Amino acid sequence: MFSKACMYGIRASIYVSSQSLKDNKVGLIDIANNIESPTAFTAKVLQQLVRSGIIDSTKGPTGGFLIDPKRIDEVKLSQIVDAIDGDSIYKGCGLGLTACDASQPCPVHEQFAKVRNELRHMLESTSLYELATGLDIGLTYLKR
Repeated sequence: MFSKACMYGIRASIYVSSQSLKDNKVGLIDIANNIESPTAFTAKVLQQLVRSGIIDSTKGPTGGFLIDPKRIDEVKLSQIVDAIDGDSIYKGCGLGLTACDASQPCPVHEQFAKVRNELRHMLESTSLYELATGLDIGLTYLKR
């Protein structure tokens, strides 16, 4: 459902959030290692997230990536998905057809519409704070 870039963007955002809650800035290599993503690809994804205002970046020897801890609860997964994949996840056909809509539905159109609506609700209601705290207390993991 999500592009590879979007999956890495979500993982990176969760990791950066968990570190930001501890007042830690994190570097590119640290992020890539902790989300099991190629470094160059992670850099491109992080650049998109910085441009979108989701993650902050500072340069220099004490630089790194962070999210203001006061904002972590305000950032929703839908913002990350929108920054990287746009809204195509809410519009695509479940079978990949180009002309699928309510007037000419594919065989799974109605069922897939329900799944997309549930997915939208989950993405719009889930904050980075919820996910980062689960990571910090060991309930969830970003690495295999």
